[in-house]
Amino acid sequence: MNAVVDIGTNDQDAVGRERRPEPPEDTDGAVDFFRAVGKQVKLLRDRAGLTQKELGDRLGYSEEQISSVERGRRTPQPLFLDAADDLLGADGLLRATKEDLAKAKAKSRVRHPAWFRDYARQETDAVELNYFSTLTVPGMLQTEEYARATFTVRQPLLDEETIEDRVAARLARQETLTRWPAPMVSVVLDESVLRRPIGGRDVHSRQIERLLHLGQLRNMTLQVLPMDCEDHAGIDGPFTLLTPKGRQQVGYVEVQSVSRLITDPEEVRILAARYGSIRGQALTPRESLVRIEKMMGEG
Repeated sequence: MNAVVDIGTNDQDAVGRERRPEPPEDTDGAVDFFRAVGKQVKLLRDRAGLTQKELGDRLGYSEEQISSVERGRRTPQPLFLDAADDLLGADGLLRATKEDLAKAKAKSRVRHPAWFRDYARQETDAVELNYFSTLTVPGMLQTEEYARATFTVRQPLLDEETIEDRVAARLARQETLTRWPAPMVSVVLDESVLRRPIGGRDVHSRQIERLLHLGQLRNMTLQVLPMDCEDHAGIDGPFTLLTPKGRQQVGYVEVQSVSRLITDPEEVRILAARYGSIRGQALTPRESLVRIEKMMGEG
């Protein structure tokens, strides 16, 4: 019998499934503290008569980033607090939160859904990550705006708080890509993913730009499976292969509201062989970046 564990969904939430209460996670008051600091930033910005976009432009941040900080969804960095303190005339109020923010961040726990925590722990500890995607950009590579768009269009609709929780958790997962030692990451995107403007043209353009940046990282290989591929080895759909540190490689697949963590060695072997075939059919990494850059110009 195949060793398959149903753990809910990863980048796709439990759609069409009754939402059951989840056990609370220990946040040590960090979330409330982040929100309190965000409210201070908002009050100071309002007092200065600036919009989120205007504040972002002056500090070198996007409007989305300012919005996320004010809602407590993104932890403000020390440089941001210093600059905002000066610009908004906070007289040291924001600077004074830096030490406590660092402590709160260290103690905080990302609020993943209960059904996703086992997978998330393995992903965090992974030394190798391989993604094949046919519908959306993998969550680990998404911009904040793109991630929010993917959750906003879900059917049935998700409430705003759930959307923001999912976005925050997804962004936190991305720290795995920049830690040291960094995991080896390979990604194959079906070309249709790059041509589908989820969230609108502006969101799509910024997502393409992010992919161009990520594709040049030393630990990442990004490939595009062209639309004119006649012998599509990935016709059965998207999947992930990950190798946790000191453990055997596992597979992860999801479709609609069902997801599975696959641990049976033979099943994992088949996925790995399939992934090799898909990579062989895809454009080379250099050709792929050229293709992606061309798409950005077309937008």
